[in-house]
Amino acid sequence: MTDTTWSGIAPSILTADFARLGELVDTVLDAGATVIHVDVMDGHFVPPITMGPIVVKALAEQVHDRGAVLDVHLMIERPERQIEAFAEAGCDAITIHVEATPNVHFALQQIREAGCRNGLALNPGTPAEAVDAVAADIDLVLCMTVNPGWGGQPFIASSPAKVRRLKELVGDGVVIQVDGGITEETIGTCAEAGATLFVAGSAVFGKPDPTAALQAIASRGSRP
Repeated sequence: MTDTTWSGIAPSILTADFARLGELVDTVLDAGATVIHVDVMDGHFVPPITMGPIVVKALAEQVHDRGAVLDVHLMIERPERQIEAFAEAGCDAITIHVEATPNVHFALQQIREAGCRNGLALNPGTPAEAVDAVAADIDLVLCMTVNPGWGGQPFIASSPAKVRRLKELVGDGVVIQVDGGITEETIGTCAEAGATLFVAGSAVFGKPDPTAALQAIASRGSRP
């Protein structure tokens, strides 16, 4: 995996039509995506329940054959209990929430030991400084730009300032990802603040032409 793989638009399959999931994943890969984002929710950490390792396993070969990667975002309580299952299913990165476990450092190390890149996600109400104690131990930091749990929420306007602070804390060696409300109108300010990986769900799969939607968002996300 090259560093350039972990940049650009990461389409979230949360809002895709699951009856056509394989077809739609191929569509966004054809459009230039190199990261497929998988949102996992447990009905506890966030109210909805979504998908598990079986979906990752079903997509892994297809995604890897195209030279792309699977990015799993665990919005679940006690994620350390599920890391092994997702790693075995074939994902390439696993992101946990700082708010979801008292064993953050352990879980981050567990992800690396399972052969995946690790990530730490922060909810909108969690200050950027929450990453400080583990900044040297993470590959990716995910700034939630909406409240986790539901697609289609409006972008939180204060998010770019938080992204900028995260950049100061983690430096250049850590991928900064944003997730929530990312559109043609909001991606530019996040890129200017230091984000390089942008999760987009309904803004891609909720459009009649996902290819055109992805490419339009990507064209606005190039940092000056």
